Amino acid sequence: MFTQYTLPFAYDALEPVIDALTMETHYSKHHATYTKTFNEFAQKAGVESKSVETILSSLNDISDIAVRNGLRNNGGGFYNHNLYFSVMSPDGAKTPSGKLAEKINETFGSFDSFREQIAKLAVTQFGSGWAWLSVTKDGGLVLSQSANQDNPYSLGSGTTPIFCIDVWEHAYYLKFKNLRADYVQQYLSVVDWNIVSANYDKAVTC
Repeated sequence: MFTQYTLPFAYDALEPVIDALTMETHYSKHHATYTKTFNEFAQKAGVESKSVETILSSLNDISDIAVRNGLRNNGGGFYNHNLYFSVMSPDGAKTPSGKLAEKINETFGSFDSFREQIAKLAVTQFGSGWAWLSVTKDGGLVLSQSANQDNPYSLGSGTTPIFCIDVWEHAYYLKFKNLRADYVQQYLSVVDWNIVSANYDKAVTC
């Protein structure tokens, strides 16, 4: 059974950046529903013993189109939100460290430049979707964006996501209304980059 990521902080811990009502609604309603429905589709497809990464990477193996779409949308919602919520913290590191810091500087020129580039992807994603920082098989870093609940696994990119920005309206509309760019900048201020750095270290050693 796939389990929803457990928040290590209260719903109001990220205020004033992300308000308590948005956190509670996003986590206990949207994410909980994705988790429940993904489990139902995984059981229907007989893939509940596989990892979510494997399921999303092999969607074409599912012959039933409705089940395949159910796994794609709800499995993506489950995976994407697990990553999204896991890198947030009220008192996390404001910059990356170790190998990730070095690779960001090498790839994007500086951490500030990286922030500008991923923020642009998040803001310009048409409609609902995500912006991603992922690791290639040789340890490189790539940025991307995806619509709806797609991610680098379901899109067959061959990369491992280590950070994401949710730009579905339910992630920000209660507080920021239509000002997505403001939300993105504020969200980046509550990321714990120690966690993202650890995600990178894990990705390059797998």
